[in-house]
Amino acid sequence: MLFGQAKLIETDFEALWFARPSHQRREAWELRLFSEQPYALFEAFEAEETEEDREEARREMEARVREHAFGRS
Repeated sequence: MLFGQAKLIETDFEALWFARPSHQRREAWELRLFSEQPYALFEAFEAEETEEDREEARREMEARVREHAFGRS
């Protein structure tokens, strides 16, 4: 399977999440919006951060992408 364990999440904008290991035991997450004007947000999480904190940050990134795409949150 090309995307392995990737999940499809229904939303009002088209984007992809990317995650990869980063320097100093961090994990990098990027949210890329598919639009005429390329737009992406990036966040690096410390190894000690809880999954709850990470999920909250990812939701905030989604809200920022939505605001960029539609001019609203």
